[in-house]
Amino acid sequence: MTNPPTGAAQLSTAQPAARRVATETLPDGFTRNHAEANGTQLSYLIGGEGPPVLLLHGWPQTSWSWRDLLQPLAAQGYTVIAPDLRGLGRSAHAADGYEKDNQADDMRDLLHGLDLGPNVRIIGHDIGGMVAFSYARRYPTEVERLVLIELAVPGFGLEQAMDVAHGGRWHFGLFMAPDVPELLFEGHERRFFEWWFARLSADHSPFTTDVIDLVTQAYSGREALSSGFAHYRTLLADGAMNRAWGDDGGQLHMPVLAIGGEFAVKSALADSLRAAAPGLEAAVITGSGHFVPEERPDALMDRLAVFLK
Repeated sequence: MTNPPTGAAQLSTAQPAARRVATETLPDGFTRNHAEANGTQLSYLIGGEGPPVLLLHGWPQTSWSWRDLLQPLAAQGYTVIAPDLRGLGRSAHAADGYEKDNQADDMRDLLHGLDLGPNVRIIGHDIGGMVAFSYARRYPTEVERLVLIELAVPGFGLEQAMDVAHGGRWHFGLFMAPDVPELLFEGHERRFFEWWFARLSADHSPFTTDVIDLVTQAYSGREALSSGFAHYRTLLADGAMNRAWGDDGGQLHMPVLAIGGEFAVKSALADSLRAAAPGLEAAVITGSGHFVPEERPDALMDRLAVFLK
């Protein structure tokens, strides 16, 4: 992905303030609940009535990253479910099980436990998009429509995106290394996340003090950091699974929408998936960096309202 056209992504030199306790303010009609699914406990937001729409967040985020889309999607006539992925947010820390295929089973078990299966519309951003892809690959008859936002899919472009020798992104190798990122980031979580969101967004305004505080609370400490980086440490295995499926002629035949931000992935995600998803539609959200659901929720919702129906 390319960087947003801004020089504002500077790491603050100020001393970190005492850590504040930030809280979510849930939209009307939504509640936060917990459920056992696939051997772990997942926290999730839920609201609305109608066919299920599953929202899967990225790193370093939680279900709260979908806050501006919850009510608009519910108003379209959907039951909206936004879980915290395995080990993240208010979901239980897990020692293992971060392979994207296994996390697809996390989500499928959650939906079935809520009597919301089998047919679902799935929207995944970043790491959540990788889980969404695995869900659609493994259970194609259960996925009505698939939306992938701002990612490189393991086995379909991710390996090139992480190849620093040819211009790939530096963070993949660091986050995948055992123990090292925990040693570097513990005690400096807020300053890093403040820099990270500024660096990868074109519009910094959604990442207020409260939002950064919520992210910091979710990812602070050795156990929380390890759970976050565990999502990266399975990427090579995730890619091998997806490639084997593709090499065997696998294709996604449900409607697929691939979305990039103007100043981030752009059309690269769509280009990488055309062979695997013959009916794929592509969209680029003007003015957005990597965090499309937060930077341009209205423009994203306009596109989703058409596609999901």
